Order: sequence, then C-alpha cells, then structure tokens
Amino acid sequence: MGTKGFLIYLLSAFLLAIFSLTFLSNPKHPSFSYTHILTHSVTIWPKLRFNWRTILMTVIGFMGSACGTVGGVGGGGIFVPMLNLIVGFDTKSAAALSKCMIMGASASSVWYNLRVAHPSKNVPIIDYDLALLFQPMLMLGITIGVALSVVFPYWFITVLIIILFIGTSSRSFYRGMEMWKHETLVKKEIQRRENLANLDRQAVLDAEYEALLPRVERSGLEIMRFNLRWKRLLVLMAVWTCFVLLQIFKNDTTLCSPLYWVFNTLQIPVGLCVFLYGAMKLHREEKRRKMSGNTEAVCEATIEWSSLHLLFCALCGIVGGTVGGLLGSGGGFVLGPLLLEIGVTPQVASATATFVMMFSSSLSVVEFYFLKRFPIPFALYLTTVSVVAGFWGQFLVRKLVMLLKRASLIVFILSAVIFASALTMGVVGIEKSIRMLHEHEYMGFLSFCDE
Repeated sequence: MGTKGFLIYLLSAFLLAIFSLTFLSNPKHPSFSYTHILTHSVTIWPKLRFNWRTILMTVIGFMGSACGTVGGVGGGGIFVPMLNLIVGFDTKSAAALSKCMIMGASASSVWYNLRVAHPSKNVPIIDYDLALLFQPMLMLGITIGVALSVVFPYWFITVLIIILFIGTSSRSFYRGMEMWKHETLVKKEIQRRENLANLDRQAVLDAEYEALLPRVERSGLEIMRFNLRWKRLLVLMAVWTCFVLLQIFKNDTTLCSPLYWVFNTLQIPVGLCVFLYGAMKLHREEKRRKMSGNTEAVCEATIEWSSLHLLFCALCGIVGGTVGGLLGSGGGFVLGPLLLEIGVTPQVASATATFVMMFSSSLSVVEFYFLKRFPIPFALYLTTVSVVAGFWGQFLVRKLVMLLKRASLIVFILSAVIFASALTMGVVGIEKSIRMLHEHEYMGFLSFCDE
C-alpha cells in the first residue's frame, strides 16, 4: 500500500464516521431506555494506595510512556484500558488521566529533544513549519472528537479505532522494513569501502588525516538555543492560549445554548488562520526556491507543497485530532505515521510529533481540570511517572539508534505501540459491547446536546 493508498484509507474511515452520523443517528429508538446510558456515566475514582494494582499501573504506564513518546504516538490507547481495567476508573476519568500522562511524557521528551542535534543537517530537530501546519488542525480535530464521543456509541468507536490502528500499524511496520533494508545496504557499502581502504595504504593515510581535522562540538545549551525558534514558538503558544480560553468560556455556558455554539465555532477561524499562515509560508518558499533553481526541500518533508497536498495534510490533522478526542490520546496515532509517509526522518518525526502533542494534550488537561474530570493525587503521580519515562525512553532509544545506526527502530516502536493499542482497545471495546447487548442497553447514536 503506497502513500496515496494509506491516506485514502485514513480518510475513508473518517468519512465512514460522518456517513454513519448523518444517516444512522436514531437516539429516540423505542426499544431502549436512556436510564441505561446514565448507569455508565457514573464517576468512579479509586483512592491512590500502594498495592499490586498501583505497581502494575506504574510498570505499564512507564513502559507505555517511554515507547509512546519515542514513537511519537503518546500511548493513550494503552493508558485508557489500563486505568479502566486494572485501576478501576470510569472511561471518562481514564481518558482525562491519559491526557495527563501524555502531557508529562511529551513535555519531558521535548526537553530532551531540544538538547539533541539534527542527525544529518544543520537545522533544528523539531520541524516548526510542520508543527505550525498540523497543530491548529489537530486541536480542531480534538474539539470535533470530544463532541463525537457523545454522539457515537461505544461499539462504533471501537470499530473505527480497530480499522484505523490496524491500518496505521501495518503501514508503519512496512515502512520500518523498507528503512531496515536500506540501512542494511548502507552499512554493507560502508564496510566494503572500509575494507578497500585497508588494502590501500594511501587511502588509510588520507582517512587518518581527515580524522585529525577539527570538528565543531556544541554543548547541550548551545544546541538548545539553536533548536529553539522563539517567533514560531510564540505563535504556537498564542494559538494554544486562544483555544484554552475558548474552551474555558464554552464550559461555563449552558450546553447547546447560543453562546455555547459561538465559543465552539470561534475555534474554527483561529485554527484556519494559523494553518493558512503555515501553508502559505511553505508554498511561497517552495515557489521561490524553484524559481532560483534550488531543489532543496523547504522543510523535512519531501513532498511537493501543492494545494492538494496541503489540503490532505489539513484533513489528516483533523482526523488525527478527532481520533485523539474520541480515544483520549494526543492525536499522535495518525500524526506520527503521517510524518513518516511524507518523508520526515524518524528522529525528526518523533521530536515534531511529541512537540505538537505537548500542546494538544495540555489543552485537554487544562479543560479537564476545570471540569474536575480527574483526581489530583492520581494525576500528579501518573504525570511524574510519565515525565521520568519520557526522558529515559528518549535517552535509551536514541543511544541504541546511534550504536546500531538504525533509525528504523523508532518506526518499529511506533508500529508496536499502535498495534498494542488496537489490541487493548479492541478487546475492551468488544467486551463492553457484548455486556451492553446482554443488559439490553441503548447502543444507537445520540445527539450533540445529550449530557
């Protein structure tokens, strides 16, 4: 399956959801009672105690955060079932705590990545151009996903997640295999040249002379200063602040009141303005370089920034955010594989995806805090675990990539996390759907204005 087929696959799942919402919605079905729905909206907050559940939660949370941030997918598909099944939280509280874990892991990963140089170029390891392109669309998608989580029945969300995650996991694994084969050929070629150099004394002398040339070594602080782009960072912070304020104002209004829809729709022009700013910047720079005969890519992505490709990126950003809103993740399950598809190297894709997820997950955490969706002690504990896990996950995997000279390891980790999420979310979703069938609970579509 090529890149175009992969993107069509993603958009087909999204259009399937829209089709179902439009033509299958029937919240007034007479065979079921709304009292059954209310039984599953009860808030359950277990107390934080030191027992086997807490130990198992810590181990799974640590491993999920470490692998999730390395792959650039967050790990929400693992955290939500873990908190729901092992600890005993209700689904909404589990999703809110999952956002806290993703925020903590993403923040520590961003801090670590800011002190890491680009693997092959003299540019920041975080692609701010791509961040400006995807961050506003991802936040818009999260708003849509949260609204659709009220409308869609649990079984339908489960089916969509399985379809999406199996597709992205398979494509990422295939991409990783291609990279592994390419890296193997490169290593064999390097070994062949080294063997030829050893046979030629002059070549050996030349190699030793080149090794004695001074290399520019930069400290961690110098690399951090170079990786920071304050102008673009301030733009991203401004967008984040606008979305936070709109969410806070919206939550203080009556559900589905005129003021509620005003604050909801105001997010669209904010997101679109920043997206168009980033899109026009990429399009103009690419046009300028073509006119001057410069064939170098504008950013890390190797695709041509045409109107069609920009529209595809916008739609995929919205799809990623929608999945994040439905699942309680940061949207990296689509963004991570998408960055690889458009030609971004694994190290930069991981750093950029976690950077974008830091904004999207923290937006949700602030909103959930004002809505009182999670217990503070659990949130602080899990965030601390994720901060430590995110840092050490980045450190160990980066060292392993440098030692083995195989960046494809990051892609395999990404694929494994998505597959594990599909497995856990699928099992939990199927089990819950069967239980709802046996208890004759309502399993149809609801309206946006249902609590």
